[in-house]
Amino acid sequence: MVKNKMFEQLEKLTARYSELEHLLASHEQIADREQYNKLAKELSDIKDAVSLFAEYKDLLKQESDLEAVLSEKHDKDFLELAKDEFKNLEIKKAGKESELKKMLAGEDKDAGRNCIIEIRQGTGGDEAGLFAADLYRMYSKFAALCGWVIEPMSSSVNVAGGIKEIIFGVKGKDSFRLLKFESGVHRVQRVPATEAQGRIHTSTATVAVLVEPEEVDLVIEPKDLRIDTYRSSGPGGQHMQKTDSAVRITHIPTGTVVACQDERSQIKNKAKAMRILRARILEEKIEAEAKRLSSARKIQIGTGDRSEKIRTYNFPDRRVTDHRINFTSHQLEAILEGQMDELFEALLKAESEKKNE
Repeated sequence: MVKNKMFEQLEKLTARYSELEHLLASHEQIADREQYNKLAKELSDIKDAVSLFAEYKDLLKQESDLEAVLSEKHDKDFLELAKDEFKNLEIKKAGKESELKKMLAGEDKDAGRNCIIEIRQGTGGDEAGLFAADLYRMYSKFAALCGWVIEPMSSSVNVAGGIKEIIFGVKGKDSFRLLKFESGVHRVQRVPATEAQGRIHTSTATVAVLVEPEEVDLVIEPKDLRIDTYRSSGPGGQHMQKTDSAVRITHIPTGTVVACQDERSQIKNKAKAMRILRARILEEKIEAEAKRLSSARKIQIGTGDRSEKIRTYNFPDRRVTDHRINFTSHQLEAILEGQMDELFEALLKAESEKKNE
């Protein structure tokens, strides 16, 4: 049986869910878009817990009915079947209890969401850009191994063939749950191809992982946006030279600016820019709320701050070190090929241990 306190909490959530459904069906709430989205977000946040609790209560009823059957007189074969069914219900019930406990313990609601990743070259000039390209390749390889979909959204290259900046979406089960750990400064130590004397250089790249917002997460009013179009500076041939397909969107209240020019279609560039804009604004809101409450929204390894050095890739020693959990692997080449399972397992384990402190 779920503990009384937990049971009471789940009953309150169920009552609140019914109340929210009623409110969202009212004409007054529908007329107030901001309030409607706020309530819809709350409904979405508690939906899984309420649904799981309903399944749990259904198992309790089935168990009660079986207990009544077992107390009656039946033939031996029938009773054996009933006992087996009772055991199966016990196993199912224990599983549901475990899931409910995790939900009420504050499991990250965004864990199952898609994400948007931004990689930028840091200190180290062209070598930093080449390292940023290595990181993009690493995440692309890992995504492919997981069966996820990578969607390039915006990019800028440097003269050496590296990446100044790249923004891309990752769609797939648990993508944010794992990749959220990548936010921060990544450092590489290696001999650049252009280094004649074989000296080891240190360069950096920054990674930001943003949860991809759903419609109910954030309200952006059209009046708060300034949308400019211009000619792309990237490749594209004659078509690009004749059309203003690049799009720059400014969110006036926050000053957030996003530009996209990778697509030939202005409509596609605008759609991608809006997705990035929504993700950035949501992240800013979350960070501001976390600071106001003096506590993180999510329990993560380290601070998750983008200025924090989280990992070093040392080529001479073929070593990858994650500084947040003192994890070291000498499988650098394999990790850069996307084989990151061991690293993420260590990070998830450390996260779980920190939650239980």
